[in-house]
Amino acid sequence: MLKAVIFDFDGVISDSEPLHYKAFVKAAKKFDFELTEDLYYRDYVGYCDRECFENLMKNFPGQLKGANVNELIRIKTEAFEEIVKTEAKIIPGVSDLLKILKKNNIRIAICSGATRRDIEMMLAGSGLNHYFELIVSDDDVTKGKPDPQGYNLALQRLNKAKNTSIKPSQCIVIEDSHWGLDAAIAAGMHTIAVTNTYHPEKLAMAELIVNNLGDITFEQLLGLMK
Repeated sequence: MLKAVIFDFDGVISDSEPLHYKAFVKAAKKFDFELTEDLYYRDYVGYCDRECFENLMKNFPGQLKGANVNELIRIKTEAFEEIVKTEAKIIPGVSDLLKILKKNNIRIAICSGATRRDIEMMLAGSGLNHYFELIVSDDDVTKGKPDPQGYNLALQRLNKAKNTSIKPSQCIVIEDSHWGLDAAIAAGMHTIAVTNTYHPEKLAMAELIVNNLGDITFEQLLGLMK
């Protein structure tokens, strides 16, 4: 029986990956490093800010001249906040699925590698805030996706909030990246992938792949539980 649906945020609820890329580029340029779009989307989408910069510095030693991770994160965060003011938008189809879940009393949460501040900024004014019972963000975990820590924590908090005993097998995770899908599978949860960021072949491990969340029916969700 389906009890909960946990959404990734970037690339699933909000069309924010291009905004994050712009902010990462601005931070990297401060230290004379050009982060190309191909490189970012191939190797770094799905990482939290810290993991992204740590891996960049590891993979390109000496090229981020004089940089340290905390300073890169600070610059990226400030750049992202400025970009969000004019370019933030919710992906079409999200609200349709949220309405279906709410109508059927399915509990709803977010588990994202973004910071809580970023998520709240993107949701501000969207009219969607009330759908989400809780948010697990990068601020809440020590290991990002593909580690299942975030999804395990989201389920723990859902159960604690209402003294329930929802099992991982009674949850569906909606993701846009293979990192996120790997995390959900490791947590023992069912998976849906949406092709907002990657082509379907990159998301083949998902039980269901869709182009738009608004196309998902409640019957399809229940079908994943069988």
